[in-house]
Amino acid sequence: MAGLEKDTPHPTALTVHTQSRVLEIGFDNGRTYRLPFELLRVCSPSAEVQGHGPGQETLQTGKRHVGVAAVEPVGNYAILIRFDDGHETGIYSWDLLHRLGDQQDTVWNDYLKRLEAAGLDRDAPMAAPGGHACGHHH
Repeated sequence: MAGLEKDTPHPTALTVHTQSRVLEIGFDNGRTYRLPFELLRVCSPSAEVQGHGPGQETLQTGKRHVGVAAVEPVGNYAILIRFDDGHETGIYSWDLLHRLGDQQDTVWNDYLKRLEAAGLDRDAPMAAPGGHACGHHH
């Protein structure tokens, strides 16, 4: 699925709920999704999170209480979400947002499985950027 297909649902409504930490997004196909900031943050499409190829992903942790500072439109196809932890390179296409909404449970379970495989807790603090977690415990 490359690029935006003609049948990609477009958002008709976008609401940032700062108290409950969800992005509510209504699409023109009648669907409305409530995407937790945490999910959006750990699934950020940015290179910082996804790396530059399979297996290069940086597992994000400690994002349960992440907030959204701003949401900015990017052309007619995406939004840039600025998170209050300083992460602001994730550009979320309508495709991605719709998929995250549609497959929220699967995406979330996949995240939990990856955490488990890495021996991490979702509330573990993130290693500082540049610091490589190599499993050494002091």
